[in-house]
Amino acid sequence: MELSLTVLTAAFLGLLIGSFLNVAAIRIPGGESIVAPPSHCMHCGHRLGPLDLVPVASYLLLRGRCRYCKGRISPAYAIGELTAAAAFAVTAWRVGPDAELAAGLLLASVLIASAHSDLRTMLIPDKIVFFGLAAGLVARIFSHPLPWWDYLLGALLGGGLMLALAFVSKGGMGGGDIKLWTFAGLMLGVKLTLPAVFAASLLGSLYGVWLMMAGKFRRRMEVPFGPFIAAGALLAYWFGEQWIDGYLKLFTS
Repeated sequence: MELSLTVLTAAFLGLLIGSFLNVAAIRIPGGESIVAPPSHCMHCGHRLGPLDLVPVASYLLLRGRCRYCKGRISPAYAIGELTAAAAFAVTAWRVGPDAELAAGLLLASVLIASAHSDLRTMLIPDKIVFFGLAAGLVARIFSHPLPWWDYLLGALLGGGLMLALAFVSKGGMGGGDIKLWTFAGLMLGVKLTLPAVFAASLLGSLYGVWLMMAGKFRRRMEVPFGPFIAAGALLAYWFGEQWIDGYLKLFTS
């Protein structure tokens, strides 16, 4: 019962925070404030009221249209809110009502905001990642299931691997990706950083195969890697221990 309540509460919190993450992902890359001006229609500029800002529900009730000018509202807003709700719920399910839950929700929030921004603008803003690094250091002071140095080594491993890849590929990995991997490593620790890198690389490769099969692949085309980093890091945070145990059993059974 306690776990179910924690999961439901986390999902509801994810809807609310997901709405804020949408604002951050849209405004920060353009150098805008996340506070002012208040939320408004992207078409007519009309300030949105409380009934226009209910996560997911407002989009459905308004049928994806602005209440004032009937301009189309991007479904990305509702998708972002639902994604955050789902990520928060799974994190709560895996972690439970524990101090580590705050660290897990921070990980999910920064990854989702970074992925959303990368999808929209091909940019992972420093402000989002640096906030994550600062908050992550504080979170790991109060919640560290592993020794504190393990998380610092995770940050060095995540950022170092991507820095080396960027050097070898001559810019194939962007600076935002490197910083985001540093944040992910800080939150995951050494043990889970490698599974996260593997999962992100696998997902990115599968997407590349799909692009080629669909005839959409172009030489030198830019593909945002932030969403794959987010997915790989979250999957490793949720299930990485089981992956490692299953892999080791292959050689010990």
